[in-house]
Amino acid sequence: MSDTGINTFFKRNKRPQESPKEIAEKLLAGDRSALSRAITFVESNKKSHQKVAAEILKICLPHSGKSLRIGITGVPGVGKSTFIEAFGCKVVKDYNKKVAVLAVDPSSQKSKGSILGDKTRMEELVTLEDAFVRPSPAGATLGGVAQKTREAIFLCEAAGYEIILIETVGVGQSETAVKSMVDYFLLLMLAGAGDELQGIKRGIMEMADTIVITKADSGNENNAIKAKVSYQNAVHLFPPHESNWTTKVLSSSSLEGRGLDRIWEEVVKYEDHVTSNGFIEANREEQSLNWFHESVKSELIGKFYDRPEVMQKIVDLEKAIKEKRISSFAAARALLE
Repeated sequence: MSDTGINTFFKRNKRPQESPKEIAEKLLAGDRSALSRAITFVESNKKSHQKVAAEILKICLPHSGKSLRIGITGVPGVGKSTFIEAFGCKVVKDYNKKVAVLAVDPSSQKSKGSILGDKTRMEELVTLEDAFVRPSPAGATLGGVAQKTREAIFLCEAAGYEIILIETVGVGQSETAVKSMVDYFLLLMLAGAGDELQGIKRGIMEMADTIVITKADSGNENNAIKAKVSYQNAVHLFPPHESNWTTKVLSSSSLEGRGLDRIWEEVVKYEDHVTSNGFIEANREEQSLNWFHESVKSELIGKFYDRPEVMQKIVDLEKAIKEKRISSFAAARALLE
């Protein structure tokens, strides 16, 4: 085929350009492909894509807010992806819920690349008609949550997903980033990993609405029981939640499917509890205000660094810092002035 023929072929077979309104309408009808395209626009840094994303979000926002948002985190190797697949499949098949998974994969801080392997690790869940799995690179976002995850949550809700599972990179510098966008915080911990209370910050445990001991498989039950007792003793020392919810410690085996029904029961109890006492509505209002202030800061920083004169000044000041002609603090003040 000639170069001309190849170009004609690709032009002829290229997807017709859709308007933001058309993408939004398909998304609202439950089209998973349209949902994926919408999230791609949201995650893009191109200004033209951001305009499209803003229009899609404007149409979809009134249809959002009708899900339960669950944040899932845990120490490396705890089996987050395995748990999410087993739990997601259980909720879809046995409880007839539509489940969306926003899985945030680690990004290289050098190359900014990301593995994005969660779709390959959740082989069964991705095949279910009522499930949607979307891996996103974490980038440099603090707390291991993709910068655009909040907008992706709204889009998944508008597409009709009732349970949104947000998998984080792991226990990072600020799990409050996850806590600030979910209704329910699930902390996964290992059984039989030595001193059970080491390797995780107390603050993260205090935020957890439920702690689940994973890998409580056959032959590892005793370790799971010991770990469960350790965490039950620990949570009694923590201050009460604002929601007046008491943190439970459960165990599960994702490979054998044990304990998943009990975890779902706990999720349902929690939702009933925070709905009846008004906490979920008040918490989401507070979250929206926090997102507003964070968005303002992000926009200001972005616009500041977009200015050519600022970037040139940064180069000059960096050189001066290296040559010890100015301190870092004085350079920062000079740049802002």
